[in-house]
Amino acid sequence: MSQPLTDRHNRVHRSLRISIVDKCDLRCTYCMPEDQHFLKREELMTREEVTTIARLFVERYGVSKIRLTGGEPLVRPDAVDIVRDMAQLGVSLGLTTNALSLHKHLDGLNDAGLKSINISLDTFDAERFRKITRRDGFDTVHANIMLALQRGLRVKVNMVVMRGLNDDELLRFVELTRDHDIHVRFIEFMPFAGNHWGRERVYTYAEMLGHIGSVHSFEKLTDDPHSTAKAYRVPDWKGTFAVISTVTEPFCGNCDRLRITAEGKMRNCLFAREETDLLSALRRGEDIAPLIEANVLGKHAMLGGLPQFKPEKQEEVLHDLSARPMVSIGG
Repeated sequence: MSQPLTDRHNRVHRSLRISIVDKCDLRCTYCMPEDQHFLKREELMTREEVTTIARLFVERYGVSKIRLTGGEPLVRPDAVDIVRDMAQLGVSLGLTTNALSLHKHLDGLNDAGLKSINISLDTFDAERFRKITRRDGFDTVHANIMLALQRGLRVKVNMVVMRGLNDDELLRFVELTRDHDIHVRFIEFMPFAGNHWGRERVYTYAEMLGHIGSVHSFEKLTDDPHSTAKAYRVPDWKGTFAVISTVTEPFCGNCDRLRITAEGKMRNCLFAREETDLLSALRRGEDIAPLIEANVLGKHAMLGGLPQFKPEKQEEVLHDLSARPMVSIGG
């Protein structure tokens, strides 16, 4: 009989994000600093260690959702095998990818049991794509989004909206849902180490809805109680769009997510500054359950203990950020 992981604020945690590699084949300016140093192979969790930790969360604590992330998980040679292992745990399983090499792995991922995929794409302009990611690849990513849909995967496209960079493309992304059963998620630009965040660069949830509403009528959908996204649909269109409003309207009170980094560190919040080293204890043959439970009980009420992202708090927020960039935390 599993026991729920409940924190000191009475939130039950059923969702786990597991990063399986900190490397990426794109170098997006907002998640990977120029001087990023990557882990050595022996520092990463092995396939067996990923499975051991995940199984404990599922069987002992009732975790029902797992998403594999990176970095870019598909740069790891055994990524498909890890997907297969996770699928056998009987959870709702997803994977986050930039889709640059998805066509090489799609048959294997389908056979392994993957049903849902999150694809990161911040622009439909090839030159802008090159500027954001520091390499070519837009045509490949776009083709792989269409291929994933054709293969029957549930596809979410994640767009980080940055004022003055890509906020003029909101409508293009919404219009992707007209003829495709695709789920676009607009993400407010969030502060992480090395991503040059500034409150003035945040294109807000309210601004997004106002801009979309100036052209399209849309209806609010019913969100899952623990969803981080506020979902909408243009009537009679096949897909949906949603906004993740971490900066201007945090949803911490209902968030049920926990995270494991690629080197086996547990984080109870995306913005956490404290981590618990599960992997070292596991390799010493220790019971990691007490470490997991203590980590969850230490979770802050909001934003990993950071002050709210108000303009007058900007310097305080930036000073108190975790030293980890997004690429090493896991999406």
